Amino acid sequence: MADEIKPQPAIIKVPQKHLPNKKSGNFRHINPQQSLYLSVIIPLYNEDESLIELHQQLTLVLEKLGKKYELLFVDDGSTDNSYQVLMNLRRKDQRVKIIRFRRNFGKSAALMVGFKSATGSFVITMDADLQDDPAEIPIILEKLQLNTDIVSGWKKKRYDPLTKTIPSRFFNYVTRKMTGISIHDFNCGLKGYRKEVTKNISVYGELHRYIPVLAHWQGFSVGEVVVNHRRRKFGITKFGISRFFRGFLDLVTVLFTTRYFTRPLHLFGTWGLFSATVGVGITAYLTYEKYFNNTSISNRPLFIVALILIIVGVQFVSIGLLGELITKGQQTEKGYNIRDQLL
Repeated sequence: MADEIKPQPAIIKVPQKHLPNKKSGNFRHINPQQSLYLSVIIPLYNEDESLIELHQQLTLVLEKLGKKYELLFVDDGSTDNSYQVLMNLRRKDQRVKIIRFRRNFGKSAALMVGFKSATGSFVITMDADLQDDPAEIPIILEKLQLNTDIVSGWKKKRYDPLTKTIPSRFFNYVTRKMTGISIHDFNCGLKGYRKEVTKNISVYGELHRYIPVLAHWQGFSVGEVVVNHRRRKFGITKFGISRFFRGFLDLVTVLFTTRYFTRPLHLFGTWGLFSATVGVGITAYLTYEKYFNNTSISNRPLFIVALILIIVGVQFVSIGLLGELITKGQQTEKGYNIRDQLL
C-alpha cells in the first residue's frame, strides 16, 4: 500500500519593503498576544487646533505605562478640520481609532458609541480641549485597580468663568443631596471605568453628566480623585445657561428612571390610589350627608372635587399600567448615526 503523501504548507515570501522597519520613527512594537489594557475615549466637536498636541501628550504619558492601549476619537459631527487632523494622526499611529458622526448628536451619543467600541480592560474618557490633563490618567488607573469601578475627576481648582463655575457648583450640590452620592464634580469629563461598567450602562440625550448616578444605581462602586484643570488654550467654551436648566430636567429624568424605570406602576399607581381613595372618602361623606341629614350634594363644590380626584386616580393607575407594558416591550434606539469608522 502506497504511503500517504501529506501536503506541505505553502511558504509565502513577503517583500522586504512591506515589513516594518525598526529604524523608522513610526515603528511600534506591540505584542499581539497582549490583551488591550486601556481604551481612551475622546469625544470632540470642532477641536482641530488641539488634537495634535493632545495626541502628543497622551502618547508621552501612555507609552510609559508599558501597556497596550488605543485612542478612540469620536468626532461628533465637526464642521472644521478635526476629521482631517485625526486621519493624519492615524496614518502615523495605528493606535488612533476614529468614529465620525454624520451630524452633531451630542456628547452622550459620542460616549455611548465609544463605550460600545472600546475593547480595553479599563476605559478613560476625557475632553479634547486640553483642559483635562493626560498626566492624571495613571492616578485614575491606580484607583481603578483598587477595586473601584468608576473614578470621577474633581476639578477642585477650576479655570473657567464665574458664569460656568457658580452654576456648576450649585448643580453638583443639588445632585449630591438628591442622589446621595458623595462626589463633587459629576460633569467632569475626565473619568475612569472598569470595562464592565461601560458595557452595562446606557446614556442618551444629555445624561452623560449623570453617569456616576447611573453606575451607582447598577451597583458599581464610585470614587473620585482631585485632578488638574488647565486653562482653555484654543477656542471658546461651549457652555450655555440653557445647559444648566436642561441639567436639572435631566436630573429628574435620572431619578425617575433609576428608581421607577422598571416599575412605573409603583410611582403612578401610588399617587393614583391615593387620589382615588381621597375622592371615594369625600363621596362617602357626601352620601352620608344626603341620606342621613337630607342635604343636597349635587350643587356642592366638594362633590365635583371628589369626582375629579377619582377620575385622576384612575388615570394615574392606567398610566402606570401602560408604562409597565411599554417597559416590558421597549426597544431602545441607538440615538446616533455613524458616517465613518476606522477601528
